[in-house]
Formats: sequence, C-alpha cells, structure tokens
Amino acid sequence: MRHGPGWFLSLSAYWFATSLKWFLVLLVLLPAKVAEVSPPEEKATRLGFLFGLGAVMAILGPPIMGYLSDRLGRRRPFLLLGSLLTALALLLLAHAPSYGVLLLAYLLLQLADDLATGPYSALIPDLVPKGERGTASGYMGVLQVSGQVLGGVVGFLLPLHPQAYLAALVNLLGAFWSLKLVPERLPTRSERPFLKAMAAPWRDRDFLLVYLTRFLVMLGFYLAQTYLQYYLGDVVQTFQAWGRSLTEEPFQAVALLGLLISLGAGLSSVPAGRASDRMGRKPLIYLSGAGLGLLMPFLLLFPRYDLLLFLSLFFGLFYGVYLAVDWALVSDILKEPEAHATQMGLWQTSIVVPQVLAGAFGRPLDLLNAQAPGLGYLVLFGLAGGFFLLGAFLVAPIRRAR
Repeated sequence: MRHGPGWFLSLSAYWFATSLKWFLVLLVLLPAKVAEVSPPEEKATRLGFLFGLGAVMAILGPPIMGYLSDRLGRRRPFLLLGSLLTALALLLLAHAPSYGVLLLAYLLLQLADDLATGPYSALIPDLVPKGERGTASGYMGVLQVSGQVLGGVVGFLLPLHPQAYLAALVNLLGAFWSLKLVPERLPTRSERPFLKAMAAPWRDRDFLLVYLTRFLVMLGFYLAQTYLQYYLGDVVQTFQAWGRSLTEEPFQAVALLGLLISLGAGLSSVPAGRASDRMGRKPLIYLSGAGLGLLMPFLLLFPRYDLLLFLSLFFGLFYGVYLAVDWALVSDILKEPEAHATQMGLWQTSIVVPQVLAGAFGRPLDLLNAQAPGLGYLVLFGLAGGFFLLGAFLVAPIRRAR
C-alpha cells in the first residue's frame, strides 16, 4: 500500500519544528540574548564561543544518541524526552538573566535536540519503502524550508519572548504529530559495541561516497551563504529592481534573497523526490549539482541585485532538488537496519562540519580582497561552484543506488 501526503507530512512534522527553532535561535534569539546579558565589548566573543560549542555538540551528539537508540531498539522515548527538554530549554534561554544561565540553557537545547533528532533521522530508512523514499525526502525538504520561512516571518513580527514560546509550542506539536507513526519497538536492535558501531560505516565504500557528496555540496552552500551579505555590501552595493530601490541595508537585501531561495526549494522538493523514485537518485543529483555549480559564475559576472533576485529563485529550485534526493540516497545505501540511527547520525555530521569549515575562510577572504577589490569573492564563489559540481558527480561510483 502506497502512502499518501498526510502520512509523509506526519513523518517529517518534527523537521518543520526543528527548522523553525534553529532559524529563530541562531539568527534572532541567541544573538539578542547574548547582547542583552553581556558587556558590549564582549558580545561577539561570547556569541562565537556559543556557536563553536554548539557545533562540537552537533557533531558528537547525533551519532551517540543514534547508537543508544539502535542499542535499545527504540525511537519513541528519545523523540518524546528530547522534544520536552527542547521546549524547556527554549523557555530558559528566553528568560536567562545572565550569560552563565544562557550558556546552560543553550547546552540543554543542544543536548535535547541531539537526543530527539539523532534517532528521529532514522525514520525514513526505518519506515519508508525504497520506492517511496524520494517522495518522503521531498516532503521533508518542503517542511524544513517552510519552517525557515515561518521563522523569518515570526522573527520579523514578534518580540523575543513570544518567538521562544511559539518555537516551544511548535516543537511539542511537531513531535507529537510525528510520534503517532513511530513504532513502540524496532524489529531488531544492535548488539555491536560503541567503537565498532562508529567505525563500521566508514569501511563501507558507498556510505563514504554518500558522506563526501553531502559534505562537498554543503561546503559549497555554506561558503556562498556565510559571506553573501558581505558580497552584497562590498560589490553589489545598490539593491535596485524594477527601477526602484528595494532597501539600502545589505542584511535586508540578503534576507530577501534567502526568502526566494527557500521559495524555490519548496517548489521543487516534492516533484524532484517523486521523480527520483521513478528515475533513480543519481540523475537528479547530477542535475542539482550542475545547476548550482553553473549558477555561481553568474553571481560574479553580473553583480546586479535585480539579476541576483532572479538567480536566487533558480538556486533554490536546484537546491530543493538536492534536498529532496540526498536523504533518499543515503537511506537506499544503508545495509544494516539495526544500525540506521547510528549511521544517519554520523551522516548528519556532513552538514555540521562544513558550517565550521566555512568560518575558516573568512581570513583568506579578507586577505585576498585587500590585494584586489573583489578578488576574495571571486575565489570563494569559484570554490563553491567547484564543490557543487564535484560533490554531485561523486555519486557516480555508488553501487547500491541508481
């Protein structure tokens, strides 16, 4: 029996809640709270410390929680407890009276998120037949993007405390919506010791290739995203379209581009996922990687905001194709059902590590721009385009997926 849209929406409802939560926390709530409880001369340092600490936890947490879930043969308790602690952490974060309390609230939030999402990430390979995984991945992509769009609206319209309350409420609703599909117990559970469980996926050639393709595409994405606002301010400078100025602020200009990227991704995710169920995963990955890679030179050759608006929508369309298919691709190549959460937890680090590495490009960017105006952006976006192409075509040697 094939599943309908309602089933797929229920399966990925918690991804919507998670996407909304992290959009608000990282872009609005955490920076604002750090500024509120810190001396002005220390706020950037303190915020950077929290981001770095969170990145370390996001690398370690999902594989460990996934392993524990596999070992117990259960997913429900992790999602339930993790979602409850997440809601509590959001409230503590919003009302933190000092930096020390804010630090503890953020640590609790990271721990709770890992507790829930490590095991939760295994649900598509656990529950979805191979012939429907592209569709499931497409719905997941739409919900993730929709969470970001709602986060942008909420962050613009609501004060800080109501933002945290809404994120906590949506987090609980999303968890309980997804929980109704999660079985009480899995058919099998892992007996493998921890270190062997962590090492086993890296000896699998297909898993390594899937990891590398995600890693490179995400590195290209975060290189472009992290420094896009600076590119707009330094190179584009004026933000006009249709004969009128839309804004004078680079942060508003980049927010509009981000909204168009999200819109494009939302439009393409489900159709691309369904197409991958019929055609195979690789053709869609090739299409998305080629599209993303070939768009990057246009950013450099035509630094005009009206053109960037147009390109952002197409970037989003290709990015949505990738979002829809790569989760199905990794689900297809997993060999051991009793280790799904461990393997998916390890695979999720291919998203976090590129975010950390992208930050290391800031110093070279400044040095190159000092040598010649715009040289740093030329190199940076050129690298991003190369990573998109290389990451996409690395799927060719994968054997257990077509």
